[in-house]
Formats: sequence, C-alpha cells, structure tokens
Amino acid sequence: MKKLFILLCMTVSSFVASAQSANTFGKEINDKKAIEASALPAKMGDKTEMEAKVSGTVESVCQVKGCWMKVKLDNGETMRVMFKDYGFFVPKDIAGKTVVFEGEAQKKMVPVEHLQHYAKDAGQSKEEIAKITEPKQELTFIADGVLVK
Repeated sequence: MKKLFILLCMTVSSFVASAQSANTFGKEINDKKAIEASALPAKMGDKTEMEAKVSGTVESVCQVKGCWMKVKLDNGETMRVMFKDYGFFVPKDIAGKTVVFEGEAQKKMVPVEHLQHYAKDAGQSKEEIAKITEPKQELTFIADGVLVK
C-alpha cells in the first residue's frame, strides 16, 4: 500500500511538472515582479536598452511558426517580442492571452526589409507590404523566456 501511494504521488508530481512547463517557452520564468507592458516605455525613459520582466496581452503572433508576437502597449500601439537567438517559438494561437516575458527591451530603428518580412509573416497582402517604404523607430523586446497564462 505504501509503495502504491508513493507511485501515485510520483505520477501526480510528474503531471504537475509537465503542465507547468507546457506554458513556458525558452528560459523557465515566473510572473513575480513583472511590470505592465504599458509602463515599459516610461520606465525606460531615455535608455536605448534595459533588462526587464514584463506582463501584457498578446495582440498577434507570427503565423508562419510563432517566431515573434506583438504585445499591446497604450493608445493602440504594440511592441514586437522576439526570442533570443531564435531559440524557441510560441504557439500561434495565443492572441488575446496574457503573457509574461523576461529579457531585454530595446529602442531601435527597424529597417524596411524587416518590417516587410514581419508584415508577410503576419499574413498581410502584397499591396499592404508594398506600402512599407520607410524604416520605423520601435520599442522591441528580445525575450529569454515566455510564460503564457
């Protein structure tokens, strides 16, 4: 009976552990001390780079393979979150879900070629992609890990 109980506990523990990691991609992270995505621009101030743990709502995800996601900021703006060293991806169906991600926020000029590539990944039409002719200053994020709530 004691062996059966121990076996049962081990089985339940393994299911709990796999359920927790099923929602984490890349580095294992938690949601403690995460700041809201809408607060990140003000927190960065004049800095061009900053380490942070951020929580926000996913607006969209790369539909090719989940290699980036856009997280809502304020006033309809979004921040593109990419994954360190292209080392992991997120599910393509997490739009509308809350995520926590940890890594480095960056303010940078995104070249036209990258903007067009992102538009193609997002499923925009050739006409919409052709309208992208200027680089754009953006707040982006390189995540080491992502937790989908």
